[in-house]
Amino acid sequence: MAGHSKWANIQHRKGRQDSKRGKVFTKLIKEITIAAKLGGGDIGGNPRLRLAIEKAKAQSLPKDNMENAIKRGTGQLEGVNYEEIRYEGYGINGAAVIVDCLTDNKTRTVAEVRHAFAKHGGNLGTDGSVAFLFTHCGQMLFAPGTDETSLMDAAIEAGAEDVVTNEDGSIEVLTPPNDFAAVKEALEKAGFKSEFGEVTMKPQNETEFAGDDAIKMQKLLDAIESLDDVQEVYTTAVIDEE
Repeated sequence: MAGHSKWANIQHRKGRQDSKRGKVFTKLIKEITIAAKLGGGDIGGNPRLRLAIEKAKAQSLPKDNMENAIKRGTGQLEGVNYEEIRYEGYGINGAAVIVDCLTDNKTRTVAEVRHAFAKHGGNLGTDGSVAFLFTHCGQMLFAPGTDETSLMDAAIEAGAEDVVTNEDGSIEVLTPPNDFAAVKEALEKAGFKSEFGEVTMKPQNETEFAGDDAIKMQKLLDAIESLDDVQEVYTTAVIDEE
């Protein structure tokens, strides 16, 4: 997309998330717990758990915390019973926002999410109101300068769905959600290690925000992300950092 750097935007977003390290640990533990609850405690047979463990290791989450989260998920240890719930809404200038939560109290969570939207110029929508604007997929981002032809050949052979070269020179490899881990592993064996990778809700179109609107939109996103029950936030908005 013209006008902004995909590479810079992703790096900025990850930097903001990493700065909230205490909350990152909590989110990782909750994700491991729910992944083990839904798919069992065997990493080999549970792609979602495998990805959660990989993320946790990348953030240096202590091994004991990971093991205990798996045990809580499989019922070997007592713990909070989390439910997954998704909220959809609109931010500044109608930018689409998806909020994925893990909660033990849906009444509390929806009240907090609605308040965050309303306080910062957005509004909560109904189920399905913006989800159609996103694609559920695996996404890996490779740094500008990566050999495009070799990466494309390796990605196609590994089972990737699409390879996109952005204007800033970064390259995205997109996969079906369930194939993400296998494609990522195959690419790493071929010598291609992504700088960023996750199963995500990728916006089909993005809207760039600058000036006051960018500040307002960032405040809204920060308010939502700061809520304890929020795991992931996806948006069609791209915040211009210049």
